[in-house]
Amino acid sequence: MSKTHGTRELWLGALRADGPAFRMAAGVDGALAEPVPSCPEWTVEHLVRHVGSVYAWVRSHVSRGVTTRPETWPVVDEGNPPSADVLAWWDGEYTALLQVLDGLDPERPAWNWAPQAKTAAFWHRRMAHETAVHRWDAQMATGRTEPVEARLAVDGITEVLDSWLPAGRRRSRVHRSGVVQLSAVDAGHDWFVRLRGEGVALLDMDTLLDTDDPHARVAAQGTASDLLLALYGRVPFDVLDVEGDVTLLEALRAG
Repeated sequence: MSKTHGTRELWLGALRADGPAFRMAAGVDGALAEPVPSCPEWTVEHLVRHVGSVYAWVRSHVSRGVTTRPETWPVVDEGNPPSADVLAWWDGEYTALLQVLDGLDPERPAWNWAPQAKTAAFWHRRMAHETAVHRWDAQMATGRTEPVEARLAVDGITEVLDSWLPAGRRRSRVHRSGVVQLSAVDAGHDWFVRLRGEGVALLDMDTLLDTDDPHARVAAQGTASDLLLALYGRVPFDVLDVEGDVTLLEALRAG
């Protein structure tokens, strides 16, 4: 399916759940100095600064009521605030972002970087997924990960396919052609994606007829969480059940 699977309530609920889980992982004694295996060259402290900076940046522009590109961009400052205060600083940024998004009309005009409607709903969605994936990163660094909630992961997969890749935000610079089928076995959702070199098209399963054949050249199935984390490069594609040309999947990695 190509339509958004999430709602404002889902995204805010996820942000309320994954934010504290991120904070709990980052707040484990000694965790700030731990390396983050899924984010090479980062420590948990770097991850905390990154997420908090993104929160501050989104909050700075999402309520403007205009669709013009903001002039400033998120910057991770290694020394401000001091390491001793970084968790308290993150707490403040998280609380402030949640307050802004909770009171924001999702239809209010707001800039975004994707080929999507220029409304605030983009940022409700984006912050939910930003937090969920980085929550997983923080938990990975501290030795205990929990999957992304299935409904949120389904929407996150769709976000990769309808926002990240069409915006050119893919990791691989290898251009491939073919059709990929992704199946979330725990959520009953399927996606068909057609790759055409630099281009990508998410096929609308609501308009395909039973007689249509999308000619899938690779099919990958797994839990919605594993599919999402694989698309973000957090886990290898071999955690999935894959049939066909696995190199096509590399062209779907976002970041």
